[in-house]
Amino acid sequence: MSKRVSVLFVCLGNICRSPTAEGVFRKLVERAELQEQIYIDSCGTSNWHIGKGPDPRSMEAAEKRGVDISTLKARQFTEKDLDTFDYVVVMDRQNLADVKDIWHQNGGTKPTLFLEFGSSGLAEVPDPYYGGEDGFEQVLDLIEEAGQGLLRSVQECVA
Repeated sequence: MSKRVSVLFVCLGNICRSPTAEGVFRKLVERAELQEQIYIDSCGTSNWHIGKGPDPRSMEAAEKRGVDISTLKARQFTEKDLDTFDYVVVMDRQNLADVKDIWHQNGGTKPTLFLEFGSSGLAEVPDPYYGGEDGFEQVLDLIEEAGQGLLRSVQECVA
């Protein structure tokens, strides 16, 4: 890998899906020994949880799979993110529409749905916030699978 690549995961509040994706993808990148070449971050389109840690249920589900997201803090998406990140990967259609509104006005990296990198057949990572514990497990399954596809894409892009 010749250049440093940056990846941003985006959801609504940055306390469930996007920090989980950041943590899982970081683990995949570390396994591939590419942590020096790939910068990873996450954020939310809303300002509801700025400065707060991930949802305890997300942390617990991730920890069961050996992923520690406990040190992450929520931040809000800004138009500068479209200039800073090579990949802007969004969890669902509504947040994609919100990010694309900013992209249409400012340009930069075109945002995309995260699950386009996977083969689950789903378009969106469902928000587990209002559901039961199994929702957090489903989110992890989807993120792990799509994360592997995203890593392959990043590797091909900069090889």
